[in-house]
Parts: sequence; C-alpha cells; structure tokens
Amino acid sequence: MKDEKGLLIVLSGPAGVGKGTVCNALRGVDTEIEYSVSATTRQPREGEANGVNYFFKTKQEFEQMIEENKLLEWAKYVDNYYGTPLDYVVETIEKGRDIILEIEVQGAKKVKERYPEGIFIFLMPPSLAELRSRIVGRGTENEDLINKRMTVAREELEMMENYDYVVENDEVDKAVDRIQAIVTAEHCKKDRLIEKYKQLAEVE
Repeated sequence: MKDEKGLLIVLSGPAGVGKGTVCNALRGVDTEIEYSVSATTRQPREGEANGVNYFFKTKQEFEQMIEENKLLEWAKYVDNYYGTPLDYVVETIEKGRDIILEIEVQGAKKVKERYPEGIFIFLMPPSLAELRSRIVGRGTENEDLINKRMTVAREELEMMENYDYVVENDEVDKAVDRIQAIVTAEHCKKDRLIEKYKQLAEVE
C-alpha cells in the first residue's frame, strides 16, 4: 500500500522549448503520473481542446479565479494569463499520486514559494538558435512577438539556478527518459521513506 504523498513535479522553461511535447510523450509512457491542466486566456492553437490541453478562459473568468484564490499559481505572460487550478493538484497529491505541472518560469517561481517540497525541473533548449527555430516553426506568432519571446527566454535562462534539475530537450525521448529517472530517484530519497521504514529498526 502506498502511504506517502505523491510528488508535485514542475516542468518549466522558455516558451518554444517543447514543454507540451515532452509532457505528452511522458504521459504516453508513464500512466502513473497525473497531468495538471492549466488555465489560460490565450486563444487555442490548432488541435488543442478545452479541458485537455488547457482550460480556456476569458479574462474576466480568469480574474475571478484569482480573486477567489482558486489557483496554485498564476502569471501574465506576453499579454495572456496562465495559471494552475489548486483543488485538483492538492487532491491528487493527497491520494499518493504524482502530478506534473507544465508551466511558465514565472509560475514555477510562485509554486516554489508556496510548495517548496516540489520537484522543479528546467527544460532547456540545445541552443537559442534552435529555440527561435522552434518558435518560428509553430507558425503562430508574428516577428514582433517572436522577438519578445526570445528576449524573455534569455531572461528565463538566467533563472535556471532556482531549479533542482536541468533537462536538455535535444530529443524528446531522451528528455522523457531523464525526467522518469529524476522521478524514480526522488521516490527513493531517504527523507521520503524514513518514517515509513524506521519501524524495521525498532527492537520489540
């Protein structure tokens, strides 16, 4: 029986680094990890579904969630709100299930302030040139917005030191393998298991 709480895993990094792609691939090979669906005010991209990729909200709806303290974190990024609904995250962890948040760097900083025992993973691009190429390849932003994203990305790379782990997303499968290795190692940490197993050393 699994007595310990689940892990809160935070995957973050610059826009365009492939957070969504890596999370989707991870879900395909690891059914033990729950995926937290974020809320956002940005418009859906082609192929995205409400409640699957994001909860798509109006600005008014999102600001009401902020006012009612229904978000674990939230941030405004390039003129759109992003945030993590609180209740589902807490319930999942209490049930002993791991949950992964795929969020922007600003949001990850707020989660760490509120939940420092989380596992914080920074997803890094192989290079800034490759990052720009990926953003351009999405075909969803104009040149001005791409330049804004690159400026923000340079600032976010400097925040890497606030994370527990850094995973380079050179190839998606390799990135997924590294994240799974991190999660396995965290479950084996002494501090997580000592209360459960210290009874083995007790003398009757």
